[in-house]
Amino acid sequence: MDYREELARAVAGAANIPAEDILPMIEVPADTEMGDYAFPCFRLARVLKKAPATIAADIDKKLKLPAFISGKKIVGAYINFFLDQQYYIRDVLLDVKQQGGAFGGSGIGAGRVVCIDYSSVNIAKPFHIGHLSTTVIGHSLYKIYQFLGYKPIGINHLGDWGTQFGRLIAAYKMWGNKEDIEKNSISAMLELYVRFHEEAEKDKYLDELGRAWFKKIEDGDAEALEIFNWFKQLTLREVSAIYDMLGITFDSYDGESFYNDKMQPVIDELKQKNLLEFSDGAYVVRLDEYDLPPCIILKSDGATLYATRDLAAAFYRKNTYGFHKCLYVVAYQQNLHFKQLFKVVELMGHEWAKDLEHVAFGMVSLEGGTLSTRKGNVVFLQDVLDKAVEKTLLIIKEKSPGLENKEDVAKTVGVGAVVFDTLSSARIKDITFSFDRVLNFDGETGPYVQYTHARCASLLRRADFDYTAEQKDFAALDNKEAFAVAKLLYAFPDTVQKACDRNEPYMITKHVTELAKAMNRFYYEHRIISDDRQATAARLLLADCVKTVIKTGLGLIGVGAPDRM
Repeated sequence: MDYREELARAVAGAANIPAEDILPMIEVPADTEMGDYAFPCFRLARVLKKAPATIAADIDKKLKLPAFISGKKIVGAYINFFLDQQYYIRDVLLDVKQQGGAFGGSGIGAGRVVCIDYSSVNIAKPFHIGHLSTTVIGHSLYKIYQFLGYKPIGINHLGDWGTQFGRLIAAYKMWGNKEDIEKNSISAMLELYVRFHEEAEKDKYLDELGRAWFKKIEDGDAEALEIFNWFKQLTLREVSAIYDMLGITFDSYDGESFYNDKMQPVIDELKQKNLLEFSDGAYVVRLDEYDLPPCIILKSDGATLYATRDLAAAFYRKNTYGFHKCLYVVAYQQNLHFKQLFKVVELMGHEWAKDLEHVAFGMVSLEGGTLSTRKGNVVFLQDVLDKAVEKTLLIIKEKSPGLENKEDVAKTVGVGAVVFDTLSSARIKDITFSFDRVLNFDGETGPYVQYTHARCASLLRRADFDYTAEQKDFAALDNKEAFAVAKLLYAFPDTVQKACDRNEPYMITKHVTELAKAMNRFYYEHRIISDDRQATAARLLLADCVKTVIKTGLGLIGVGAPDRM
C-alpha cells in the first residue's frame, strides 16, 4: 500500500481538494514523536481564504481516518497522523514475503535502454585503486537500472589509443624481455613505462622515438600492431581476473581504437552545419556564448583527440542501441570535457543530447600522495582485494573454525568489504585510500551488514517448525524496534528509485546499513524464538523479510550475502 497516497485521498475528501494536489504536501516529520505523517495547511490558506490553523481544524472535523491510522493530533497548522503499528507491520511484512527478491523492483524502465560507460581500463597500465570508484559505481548502476526494468548496456571504453603506446613499444624494444612480459604482464609493462619517462627526462630523443612507434601503429605497421595487440591481450587477461572477483561482466569492450573509422562522418556533419572553424592551429567548435572554451576536434595535421572519439562513440551508441540515457561514470576532473561534448551534440541539432549524462565522482589519492602511473606510485587493485580476502580468511579461521567453504565466504566478505567501503558515501566525495580503513571490519561496514544477513539466516534455520505455515501473532511485533525495522523495509523501493534517479548507489548502501542496525536493535531487545509458536512465527517472518531486503540491497551494489559467516 502507498500510505502517503491513501492518506492524501482521505485528506482530499475532507478538504474538498483533488488528492493529486494534496499528495506533495504530505510530510514525514523528522521527530517521530510528532507522528509518522504530517499535513501542513499553510499552502491552502490562499486558496481557501482562511488562516492555516482554522483550515486544519475544519479538515480535522470532516476527516475519516483510514484503517492504518491509529490517531491524529492537531499542532497549530499541522495535522499529525500516527500509524497503527500492528496493522502497518503486518501489511509490510506480508508484502515483502509475497514479492521476495523482487521487492523494491519495478517495470518502470521496460523497453528503455541505458548505456553505462564505466571502468574503462587503460591497456598496458595497472588496474589500480583509482579505477575502483568508476568500476563499482558503474556496476551498481547497471544492477539498479536492471532491477527497475531497464535494459542496461555495460560499456568498457578501453583506453587503447595514444602516443603512450608508442612509448611503451619503444621501451620494450630497448629494454624489454618477452618472457618477463608474459610472466609478469602489467607489472613488467609498468616498469618499462616508468623507466621510459625517467630516461626521457634526460634524453628528449626518446619522446620522438615514442611518437614514431605510435605513427607505425596508426599506419598499420605489422610489427607495431603485433606488439600492441599482444600488450592488449595480456592486459585484458589480467583485468578479467579482477572483474571475475568483483562479479562484473561487460556487454561491450569497444574502446578508443574502435572509433578510428567512425569519426569522419561526425567531422563531416560538423563541417556541413558550419560548426567547425580553424583557430590557433586547430579545428574547433566555438562555445564562447556558453562560457565554455572551444572544443578541439582536429589538430592542424588532422590528428583526432578525445573529444572526436567521444563524439563518434556517442553517435555509435545512439545508432546501435537507441538509448534512453547514456551515462558516463568518469571522475569530476572531466567535467569540462563532458560539458563541451554534450553541448556540441546539442549544437549539431540532436535532441538526444539531453539524454547524455556525466555521472561524476571524486578523486582517489593515497595517504602518502597522489596516484601516478608514470612514477609508479600506484596501489594495485588486485593486491587490495587479495589482502581483504586474506584478512577475512584469518578471522573466519579464528572465530568460525567449523564453517564450511571458508575460502568462498572469505572471498565474498573480503571483496564485499572493499566494494561496500567505496560505495559508503556520496560519489562526488574525494577519497583518500587507506588499507586500514578498508580492512577494518568493525562498525558500519560491509561485513557488519553481511553478518546481519547471516544472523537472520541462522534464526530461520534454528526454527524447529514451519513458521511460514504457522498462524502469526503480530501483536508480538507491536513495539518500537519492530516498527523501525518495518519502516525501513517499506522505504526500500523508494530508496532504490531515488538511487536510480540520482545515480547514487550509496543511498542503497546507507539504507541496508540502517536496516541492519535496526534489526540488531530488535534482536537484542526481543527474544526471537520462544515457546509461543505464533509469536515466534511473526518474529521469524520479520527476520526473513530483513534477510530478503538486505540480500537484494547488497546485490544492487555488487556485494554478496552469505548465509553463514
